[in-house]
Amino acid sequence: MEPSNKITKFAALSIVMERKIILTSDGSHTLFVPELEEHFHSVHGAIQESMHVFITNGLLNTSKPDICIFEVGFGTGLNALLTLANKGAKSVRYFSIEKYPLLPSEFEQLNFAKLLSGELQGQFQLMHQCEWNSPHIITPGFELTKLEADLTNFSFQDFPDFDLIYFDAFAPNKQGDMWAEDIFRNLSDHTNPRGIFVTYCAQGEVRRKLIRSGFEMQRIPGPPGKKQMLYGEKA
Repeated sequence: MEPSNKITKFAALSIVMERKIILTSDGSHTLFVPELEEHFHSVHGAIQESMHVFITNGLLNTSKPDICIFEVGFGTGLNALLTLANKGAKSVRYFSIEKYPLLPSEFEQLNFAKLLSGELQGQFQLMHQCEWNSPHIITPGFELTKLEADLTNFSFQDFPDFDLIYFDAFAPNKQGDMWAEDIFRNLSDHTNPRGIFVTYCAQGEVRRKLIRSGFEMQRIPGPPGKKQMLYGEKA
């Protein structure tokens, strides 16, 4: 796709789906979509939510030295940044799918890297600025491939099996097609045995769909402001 076409598409998106930057309770930013009445992260704290759901209960539960991560919803790039900051000695291949990437005027204002460590600012900007649909080495041991695509018709045929899945789509009552059982089954088919699945959502129907798709799921304590979340492993 030519750059001019991307600009046209993004401009159209910004008109159709306005996104406002707001502060959450831990001082970190999130985006609010008035059309959906939905935030990208918890208003109780964007960083602390992502740390609890995806890093503490996801990344830090993996014991492999080399891991492959698939993220549903690149969004602000916060989960990718926190993964980079907390991976330790692990070597990470990180795939993230996003249908509507942020505009530079949006991601350039986000304060995650400044709150975490000034050294991360350049890496955070590189994550957003690097070309879509191609692998990029952000730092040694962290390879990022952003996929500008629609998960509902996406094929994993040419991708490696995953060790960890961050499922961070908008809530089922806002974006129901992203939580379809055939999507979970497709992800399960491309997840290694004992691979981990984590999401902020704790909805019973979502849990049952994941169980039917081949994950052993359980509810565990959620981040501040949310009683529970879902954690599972590939059977």
